[in-house]
Amino acid sequence: PSGPSMTMAHPGAAARRRLAILEPWLYSAPALILIIVTTLVPIVIGISYAFRNVMLLDPTSGGFVGLDNFRDLMRDASFWNALKNTVTWTASCVGFQFLFGLILALLLNRPFPGRSIIQPIVFLPWAIPTFLIGMNWSWLLNPAIGPLPHWAYALGLMSAPTNILADPNYALVGPILAGIWWGTPFFAITLLAALQSIPREIYEAAEIDGAGGFERFRSITIPFLAPTMLITVMLRTIWVANSPELIVVMTKGGPADSSQIVASYVFTQAYQGLNFGYASAVATALVVLLLVYALLLLSIRQAMLGTR
Repeated sequence: PSGPSMTMAHPGAAARRRLAILEPWLYSAPALILIIVTTLVPIVIGISYAFRNVMLLDPTSGGFVGLDNFRDLMRDASFWNALKNTVTWTASCVGFQFLFGLILALLLNRPFPGRSIIQPIVFLPWAIPTFLIGMNWSWLLNPAIGPLPHWAYALGLMSAPTNILADPNYALVGPILAGIWWGTPFFAITLLAALQSIPREIYEAAEIDGAGGFERFRSITIPFLAPTMLITVMLRTIWVANSPELIVVMTKGGPADSSQIVASYVFTQAYQGLNFGYASAVATALVVLLLVYALLLLSIRQAMLGTR
């Protein structure tokens, strides 16, 4: 039946529908506001600095300069050297971290006596602050107090037990070694979790069919791990490329910028040169390069998932 009561009910029903639509947003509003204030606003301000002349100790600075900072960037030999070092640093760290992490995951995926004790020890470096790792490896590589140069000399790897962090030709090797030791547990943890999600029945069926260990690894383990491998390599690459802590603590980008990467170059320009405008332009360029890299890997991962 229709009548005044039905007509009067409509406004209340409409209000309830509007409330039902707004209710999830009301619950998530505190988190969204926090993200906007602590993440999005600083990002927008930081990118805006790239188009301004922002010198920390110059009260007359801050004017709009357009693309001047990016033009200076294209002519900056130190930036291109830092970009080359970034590729070397990131590829070496992530490549060896992935390799050693995969080996550890394969070993820890098999039951053996003492595995419950060894697993926490393997994952321990991931829990240590990066600053402390940089300090420890600086001491280990110092021939006055550390053993590593003397071991390398005894093995014939060095002509004398010297500090490689002071050698422009090898200064980047020290942070790379520290980075490999620090980041290997990340891959070990994630790949071990992915390995344990593979059904055992598939391996048992392949073994019954006569497949050897390498064939099972090639035809079962790698295809199942491939999506996880791609996403972890992408995340770790972005983290390593954006992490100047080990470089700053161990070498400060020296000697003679031989170990400078783009992320540490941003730190140098901002907090030593006090040129926040140019530092923001360098950081923006790094963000764009990493976004292109991430989109490329995500498209590859999507293609792989589409073929399965």
